[in-house]
Amino acid sequence: MERLEAVYFDLDGTLIDTAPDFYTVLNTLLKKHGRPEVSYSAVRANVSNGARALTELGFGKGPDDLTFPAFLDELLDAYEQHLAVDTVLFPGMAEALDWMDANQIPWGIVTNKPSRFTHKVLEGLGLHERVGPVLCPDDVKQRKPDPEGLLIAANADKVTPANCLYVGDHLRDIQAGHNAGMATAVAAFGYIDADDDPRDWQATYYLEEGADLLPLLQTLRG
Repeated sequence: MERLEAVYFDLDGTLIDTAPDFYTVLNTLLKKHGRPEVSYSAVRANVSNGARALTELGFGKGPDDLTFPAFLDELLDAYEQHLAVDTVLFPGMAEALDWMDANQIPWGIVTNKPSRFTHKVLEGLGLHERVGPVLCPDDVKQRKPDPEGLLIAANADKVTPANCLYVGDHLRDIQAGHNAGMATAVAAFGYIDADDDPRDWQATYYLEEGADLLPLLQTLRG
């Protein structure tokens, strides 16, 4: 990287902590159906794998079960009504975003979270007027780890991918960043599966906590 030109983020588990709202929504739904609650730690560990994983966690049914689609749709509908209640930026992210805005460094989001929810949660957090490109799975032909979304974002910002940083909390994020020719940073404070060791993902940088991001950006900017 010659000099940092732009930063792109995964969303859930990287920029924002959505686990509290998913925990509330899922357990409210389980109570309605007379099923036992699931722990916060279990929800947190599954958020990055999407609503399908949370549905399977709560109802103990896989996608091949005939009742699975109805439970999934019910969960998604409930989440849409409760998606920016307890969701917050991870510690350190607000300071990083403020610094990028002050230094006119564009930042955007490339996520596997559907646009139906992504734009509403950004609006709920007051980020929709600040963020640059926002690429969701319904905006691209190929999801991460394919680099399509990242390359579209870089093209929209008129920046060189090699001078960009992509931050994520899943192996597919790091793979997508590498596939796009970008530097990558693991958000080790995010939704990391218990069986995963993010130090094995060969990211360019490792963020133990959100507060580590701003010093990294300042160093890369030079």
